Amino acid sequence: MAEQQTIGIVGTGVIGSGWAVRVLSRGYDVIAWDPAPGAEERLRRAVERSWASATRLGLFPGATPDRLSWAESAEALAAAANWIQESAPEDEGVKIPLLQRLAAASAPDTIIASSSSGLLPSRLQSGCAHPERVLIGHPFNPVYLLPLVEIVAGEQTSPAAVAAAVSHYDDLVMHPLVVRNEIEGYLSDRMQEAVWREILHLVNDDVATTDELDTALVYGPGLRWAGMGTNLTFHLAGGEDGMRHMLRQFGPALKLPWTRLEAPELTDTLIEAMADGTDAQAAGRSIAELERLRDDYLLAVMRSLRPLDLGAGRLIAEREARIHQAGQNTQPWRPGDTVAAPLALYEAPVEPDWVDYNDHMTESAFLLAFGWASDKLFRYIGIDEDYRASGHSFFTVETHINYLQEAALGDPLHVTTQVLGVDAKRLHFFHAMHHADTGELLCTTEQMLLHVDNNEGRTAPILPGPAAALAAIVQAHADLPVPGQVGRVMHIPTPES
Repeated sequence: MAEQQTIGIVGTGVIGSGWAVRVLSRGYDVIAWDPAPGAEERLRRAVERSWASATRLGLFPGATPDRLSWAESAEALAAAANWIQESAPEDEGVKIPLLQRLAAASAPDTIIASSSSGLLPSRLQSGCAHPERVLIGHPFNPVYLLPLVEIVAGEQTSPAAVAAAVSHYDDLVMHPLVVRNEIEGYLSDRMQEAVWREILHLVNDDVATTDELDTALVYGPGLRWAGMGTNLTFHLAGGEDGMRHMLRQFGPALKLPWTRLEAPELTDTLIEAMADGTDAQAAGRSIAELERLRDDYLLAVMRSLRPLDLGAGRLIAEREARIHQAGQNTQPWRPGDTVAAPLALYEAPVEPDWVDYNDHMTESAFLLAFGWASDKLFRYIGIDEDYRASGHSFFTVETHINYLQEAALGDPLHVTTQVLGVDAKRLHFFHAMHHADTGELLCTTEQMLLHVDNNEGRTAPILPGPAAALAAIVQAHADLPVPGQVGRVMHIPTPES
């Protein structure tokens, strides 16, 4: 999707601004429009507020809020964009004429995706020029972090448009879920709505407070849902016989009046009970503070799933791989390539979850950052997902780290890598971390790694591709001076020594 560089965002509320951040963090241009007074200023503030979270998720080369521009009309936006994401209020009376305007002013092959959370695309595309390119692309808040997007075709939507939507959202490192049958509310919101209606009944009947109900989800099902969802979780509940046993054992409970899916009347009393409950839960924290808290825990949960290759964790790893592939000077080494001496493959700011209560980078975070620098080195020499899938990888067997200066929240880090030696099964290298602006040396690490065959459970020779790359790097680094920290032994001198 490299040619797809200008994305039109129509409607710049919570969802529209989230789309803007998601696209900008991908390194694309965004042109936005919203008829509301002051909308441009609010959008730019929203982007600024969310950019730290997008940075922690990972920015593609060229990603910057400066690539956001504003259109003077819906028609001007439609003429300039090669993809349009409409996020106007959830009202057919607003959306249908707006989509007609966008369709009339855009190129016939420009996809127009509505962020609607439940309206039927067949109705939304009615009256549009070239309705075959109009469909639903329903995201989840915050759009710049959560990867799910539901794609729903209308009666006139072409298969080619659906395929283009899948490709587009995949390019944004999202998880496109094609809803095979057009239905109000689609899939995720219908399930959320069932829980929501039950919550309203339980509060309305004074069975529980909003805090008690959120607690019932946060400490139980919510944790399970993050990696397995409902069906696979219930499959496990059936023991060795899985879902069949679960349904035989607990099926009779479905006849019991445990839930009341029809929503209660939304009386003023119920509205106040819900509002009072959530105000108490907020405990004086502003919406901006709660947004930051939400972003922090979403990133933590998604990252915790990364090494397990589960759910959103899989896309965290995929995003990191794509960012690396898109970066400058980070393409895998090829025979004949000039090798930098030393290599400079990794840069990053000090992230919020890397610091302690003094806003200083923790000891473990230094090692974490060096781990990312090592990952960059591995990718440079050709050790990627396919290589690891074959059962081969490097294991660290010894690490020496020297902490020289503090790094504070937001400080830009620049890591250089010097390969000190390599043989058939061993790799010896040195990372130096500098402050990217001042050049000050902050920390160094020296590491020895062994190449292993995980299928055999033993060390094994490095495969030819990475071996050739490492040989070229060793040759390029041969004349570099050996850093003073290399080979140091930690000890307290005694009078005899």
